[in-house]
Amino acid sequence: MADGPDGVDAGAREDALIELDGVEKVFEVRRRAGVLRRTREEVRAVDGISFRVARGEMVGYIGPNGAGKSTTIKMLTGILTPSGGRLRVAGFDPARDRTRLARRIGVVFGQRTTLWWDLPLRDSYRLVRRMYRVPRERFEANLERCVDLLDLGALLDVPVRQLSLGQRMRGDIAAALLHDPDVLYLDEPTIGLDVISKAKVRTFLRDLNAELGTTVLLTTHDLTDIEQLCRRVMVIDHGRLMYDGALAGLHEVGESERTLVVDLERESPPIEVAGARTVRVEGPRQWLAFPAAASAAPLVARIAEGYPVADLSIREPDIEDVIARMYAMGSAGGGAAG
Repeated sequence: MADGPDGVDAGAREDALIELDGVEKVFEVRRRAGVLRRTREEVRAVDGISFRVARGEMVGYIGPNGAGKSTTIKMLTGILTPSGGRLRVAGFDPARDRTRLARRIGVVFGQRTTLWWDLPLRDSYRLVRRMYRVPRERFEANLERCVDLLDLGALLDVPVRQLSLGQRMRGDIAAALLHDPDVLYLDEPTIGLDVISKAKVRTFLRDLNAELGTTVLLTTHDLTDIEQLCRRVMVIDHGRLMYDGALAGLHEVGESERTLVVDLERESPPIEVAGARTVRVEGPRQWLAFPAAASAAPLVARIAEGYPVADLSIREPDIEDVIARMYAMGSAGGGAAG
């Protein structure tokens, strides 16, 4: 069967593990209107979102701060109750069946830990096993796999408070997977991590999805996470779904650009090369902009052939810039899928 626009088999969409139909979340906020007066105001954090995530998909769920990403995740886990619409995860209503759903999902919040601060990782994992009532053999097999792939062996007897951010994040991901969840929610899982830690987390998630078919919904500000892990991306802003499709399509809709930073061996006039334009020059360093949907390899090859390159790096566009371009072009909602 033919793939859909996001690269997902059209038939697979019928096997939806996550379903949202017109989901809303409205908060009542009190604001000071004078010395003794306060007014009440409604804030729509999520405003009529609809989408499906098929079993085994890895989907990026992105947007600027305050867009409604974390609110959506909290409704999907049952932490928050929707103000309107229909929501199902693995056949459950998260708000009504939160306890039963907990056995089917795993959650990692990048800026919070689910581990016990004063306990070593090993003891935290034993408590997780008891909470989820995971059979011993299954628990030990899952733990061994996570420890091996996330490089946690030397950390099992270290108290969580003594772990670095990257070590704790890998520990949190392992804890979320010890009970074999069908769905894994990742809220900024690589925030603040160094390059090596990010690479380990991304490799692990790719292997997890390929080998076990775990469905992953990933929120992040790092578009490299999305590029390396997800075939499909959804963009939310002001509580509304603006785009649902392939990442390349998002870049095309927003005409976003990546930046190639080139360090030359000596100062030179602005680099002139097909497929890019020089936007800034400071001494031997030059910044070139090129379409985000294009491959950087041919561009790098052309520059290396014609200029004395000492070093170079690529900077990804900020999702805020991509969305701003979408708005500027009048594309808001143009690529969204209900």
